[in-house]
Parts: sequence; structure tokens; C-alpha cells
Amino acid sequence: MSLSDRISNWIKDRITEAGAKGAVFGLSGGLDSACVAVLCHNAFGDNLLGITMPCESHGDDEKYVKLLCDKFNIKTEDVCLDNVYKELVGILAEGDDLSRANIKPRLRMITLYYYANNLNYLTIGTGNKSELTVGYFTKYGDGGVDLLPLGDLTKTEVRQLALELDIPQELIDRPPTAGLWHGQTDENELGITYEVLDKAIVAIENNKIDDFEDKDVLQKVLKFKKGALHKLVVTPMYKKSGEK
Repeated sequence: MSLSDRISNWIKDRITEAGAKGAVFGLSGGLDSACVAVLCHNAFGDNLLGITMPCESHGDDEKYVKLLCDKFNIKTEDVCLDNVYKELVGILAEGDDLSRANIKPRLRMITLYYYANNLNYLTIGTGNKSELTVGYFTKYGDGGVDLLPLGDLTKTEVRQLALELDIPQELIDRPPTAGLWHGQTDENELGITYEVLDKAIVAIENNKIDDFEDKDVLQKVLKFKKGALHKLVVTPMYKKSGEK
């Protein structure tokens, strides 16, 4: 059984166990969301919904989403968040660029859960292992989902999966971006390519740190990894049973 089949079966099993009827996910025009869309389509057929949620987004996103959905006949709905975002920013105290940018994935999380609740679906996240390891996601934003089918695959492995799924080459070649602001790309913001990041992650996981030549990169990834821990654990809760 292929990797894509195993992941699709996992998605179907988890959704069925939860007593839900299908899957809802965001469609950004990027590779990760494309893979998730096709995996869910293979798992549930018509019992799925891809939501495009432009929020001062790049104009090309729609083109890439259409390319994917036309090929795989994926049902979609468009929810424009521009006005909601502007309204919220307008009433909040002044903040920095990142604080404002992180509102966008949190608005998208709210939107996905609205549809999930309404349809009795689960929300399927698009985060991959590379992003999760270094904390490159928004807590309670794109990190706020029910399932992460790509969570144990590095970006390099996601690209390999995309070939197996026959994702259009244009999406595979598109520079990864979180779409937080115009011109933003993942690799520019991280200051490291996914290829190098993934090699560092593999070295760390396999206890081969000494074999990794670029020590500066390794230390950078280890620092990112440490800083991301609070995003990846259940919210700490005070336990009165621990009192003396």
C-alpha cells in the first residue's frame, strides 16, 4: 500500500471514530493544502469541503486553487475575510506587523470550525513536520485543527508525496508561503531553505548532530525547536492534587 493510501485511510479512520461525516480544510494554493485536499478526496469522495479564505491575499492564490480543484473535482467555497480583518485591526490597539499578520490564520481557524460544526466534519490541518519542528505556524491559527495528516512528513517528503498524488507541477514548483503579507515566503522568513532545514531535522532525530557540517544552521534549528515546544503540547494546567 502506498504512503498516500495509508494516510488517506488514517484520515478516514480518525474521522469515522469521531462520529463525523467528512473533512473540511483550507485551500491556499500551496503544496501542503493541495496534498491534504487530494488525500481527503481519496478518503471521503464528496464528503469534504475546501475553503478558500482570502485575507489581503496574493492574487495568484485563486489560480492555483482552481488548477487543483478542476483536476480532482474538489468541492470548494470562498469566504473573503478582508473586511473582517480590516474591521478587527481598526478597533485593536496598535501592534507590530507580526501581531497583525497572525490575526489572519486565526480568522481562518474560526471559519473552518464554523463549517466543521455546521456539517459535522473534522478540520484537517496542512502543517508539515518541518513547520511543526521549528514552530513555523500560528498557535490557535493554522495550528488549531483536529487532524494533521502531514505532521510527520518533512517538506521534502511532502514534495515526494505530491508526485505520488499527481499534484500539478505548478503547485510543486511554487515557492512556499504562509501568505501573511505580500512578497512573504517561508524560506526568506526562516532564513533557511527547506532542503537544509529537513537535513538538519533528520540529523537531530537520528542523533547524528556531529555529522552535520553547518553548525550555525544546526544551532539555529535547535533554537527554533526549543522555542516551538509550547506550541506543540497540551496547554499546561494547574493540578491541585500536586499541593502538599
